[in-house]
Amino acid sequence: MIDRAMIFGLLASVATLALVLELVRRRRLREEYSLLWLATALVLIVLSLSRPLLDVLAEIVGIFYPPSALFLVAVVFILFILLHFSTVLTRLAQENKETAQQLAILRWQLEQAQQALATRQQSAEEQQHDQGRRVE
Repeated sequence: MIDRAMIFGLLASVATLALVLELVRRRRLREEYSLLWLATALVLIVLSLSRPLLDVLAEIVGIFYPPSALFLVAVVFILFILLHFSTVLTRLAQENKETAQQLAILRWQLEQAQQALATRQQSAEEQQHDQGRRVE
């Protein structure tokens, strides 16, 4: 028996699968980030098409209405996706902080080198000016 919840779950899963594949194809989503989305869509498609498997899952989890298990699985996968993205964001924030610190050090070193160069040029000009006075 297929009901509207399972049909909706199947359609949403197929649409998600198609969208993720299209985003990867257009290089709007990197392959490494698409894996969890693809796994989610595929698991939901399999569960939507296999009522006995869905019934077993619902019984194991203790869900009375088996199509509700589809949404539980979707929520669990989305939580994994959010956790994955949180770890990626944490790593990127740390890398960004380290890069900003290195950039600040390089700017300071550049300013110091420019000041030293300006001082040397000024000294050289003064020495040339002094030598010019001696010759006269």
